[in-house]
Amino acid sequence: MLTSFAYARPTTVPEAVDLLSAEGARAHAGGTDLLGCLRDGVLAAGTVVSLDGLGELRGIEETRSGGLRIGALTPVAEVAASERVRLRCAALAEAAASVGTPQLRNQGTLGGNLCQKPRCWYYRGGFDCLRKGGDTCSAYEGENRSHAILGGGPCFAVHPSDTAPALIALGAHVTLVGRAATRTLPLEAFFVLPEADPERETVLAPGEIVTGVEMPGPLPGLVSSYRKVRTRAAWDFALVGVAVALRLASGVVKDPRIVLSGVAPVPWRSRDAEAALAGARLDTQSIARAAEAALARAEPLAGNAYKVPLARGLLESQLASLRAAGTGGR
Repeated sequence: MLTSFAYARPTTVPEAVDLLSAEGARAHAGGTDLLGCLRDGVLAAGTVVSLDGLGELRGIEETRSGGLRIGALTPVAEVAASERVRLRCAALAEAAASVGTPQLRNQGTLGGNLCQKPRCWYYRGGFDCLRKGGDTCSAYEGENRSHAILGGGPCFAVHPSDTAPALIALGAHVTLVGRAATRTLPLEAFFVLPEADPERETVLAPGEIVTGVEMPGPLPGLVSSYRKVRTRAAWDFALVGVAVALRLASGVVKDPRIVLSGVAPVPWRSRDAEAALAGARLDTQSIARAAEAALARAEPLAGNAYKVPLARGLLESQLASLRAAGTGGR
């Protein structure tokens, strides 16, 4: 049951930032996550600040450098359907298309997908877990089949976003606007591991909002993809997901970026797997080495060891598909 709160509807970004700087204020974009959190008692809100009136934060446009900028309030469905996104950033289009249901994709926003709270049943349930200020992570010795195998501890909840790993693989930056300043940072640096602060998912300061993400201009030979495995084919969060972006030059891998979803408290970039691929020919041997390296540091809990071979196999499959795409099927 929702508790009472005030409601504000600013028409400019500075006005929104001022309202959100007040204690107990919460930003409302699509609302597909916020309202559930309020209902479940995960969050409290003195004021809900609707961002719906900030039309400048919607849309997909080309930048001067030939990249793409996507406003934070752009519906996920619009990202998935965009021809420009599909042609230049296939991984992002595939990730956006895999989010939730058609209704959720039409209501939910790209910024909201990046900022959503964990779906851990202990965090969402009536448990005094570490992420809510408690003393322990209930998943560590509890039911943990959906929890982290990488980067866990002291909290083992996984980050639920599909678009975030794809955007990180594509080298995206995110822009944050607050009272004091506007800052732009690599999206990878936007997320916070629980070892740094178990009660935060992002570096957003009070009053700051995400205004958009920007991807660099297309690189010669770039291929990318995103795929996830889920419990239900119709719609669900990722048990394991893989975002890959790389360039192929005469069959040799350049600038590989591999990011896993569903396996860590943040979108998990595997630099070990990238190092195994960089400068190598994309063949069966290098693919196997990269997949092995990506999961070499995994530390599964009692109920989620299945994620290790699942993630390894999914990465191998995605790399093999990109090899075919980058060589015209040869």
